[in-house]
Amino acid sequence: MTQNSFRFAMPNAVRITGRSSSITNSFVNGIVPIIQPTEAEVDEALAVLGMTDKVVCAYCGDAATEWDHLRPLVEAQRPTGFIHEIHNLVPACGKCNQSKGNKTWRSWMLGGARLSPATRGVFDLDKRIVVLERYESWGEPTRIDFAQMVGEELWDQHWANHVALLDQMRDAEKVVELIRARVTEAMATTVEPALTDDPQSI
Repeated sequence: MTQNSFRFAMPNAVRITGRSSSITNSFVNGIVPIIQPTEAEVDEALAVLGMTDKVVCAYCGDAATEWDHLRPLVEAQRPTGFIHEIHNLVPACGKCNQSKGNKTWRSWMLGGARLSPATRGVFDLDKRIVVLERYESWGEPTRIDFAQMVGEELWDQHWANHVALLDQMRDAEKVVELIRARVTEAMATTVEPALTDDPQSI
């Protein structure tokens, strides 16, 4: 890459509240059960997806690098009830996994999200959707009612902690904005030291 082809860009300022979705995902993923599949179950899942010879991203066909939740675990800042298990996981590439996030797979694949299969011009979307529909029908995914399992009191406590933490992040953001403003003001009034040719003064 030549110097002229590289466009300079400063990094964006980090916002504490910009991490809210990561906090919410932690509150959900921290309580979602994990059911480890057997080798036979993984082989069967790949067979249903038509990937017995080569494992690729179920959404776009690129090389698979991870397993993604077909049905989202989080919706409206609360768990959907789906869990970590083979019936809710498909091979995916990093681009698709990051782009899909907590969206439903079909609307995301056909939508205009950045790096979605439709946006990237994947040519065989209809065929991939048919395969994923078949995969959805393969076995019954587990879906649980957390509040019923653990009791309303403990469940409410968990989400009260979530709200309190997000409130603390918003308060912290206000302090960050004050600090940023004062630093900017102080830097604007700072006079840069004059350059000198005297090596002893350096």
